[in-house]
Amino acid sequence: MNTALWIVQGILAMMFLMAGMMKIKQTKEEMAEKMPWVEDFSQGQIRGIGIVEVMGALGLILPMVTGIMPSLTAYAALGLALTMVGAFLTHVRRKDPMVPMGMMNVMLFAMAAFVAYGRF
Repeated sequence: MNTALWIVQGILAMMFLMAGMMKIKQTKEEMAEKMPWVEDFSQGQIRGIGIVEVMGALGLILPMVTGIMPSLTAYAALGLALTMVGAFLTHVRRKDPMVPMGMMNVMLFAMAAFVAYGRF
């Protein structure tokens, strides 16, 4: 079980790190073409979401690797799962096609929930 949790944590960390860095570095206009949902948010809110995603990605890995408060990994996973609930609700509110964005949110939610459950 521990091996499966580490694999899922690694995948989630990479995905959220990449997505978060993109939201931090790119402008709203650069992202709008590929991610129309950004039209509903300010540049600051988008960067805030990116920071949450990067911090969550780091929280999935660093506490357990360093041995410093490894219980934080479960909380990071729980936070990312809740972030995906918010993302899914945003797509529902906007009436976006559920494939692929809504399904990606559901998949990431399930993976984060698995890690949270396994690490709690």
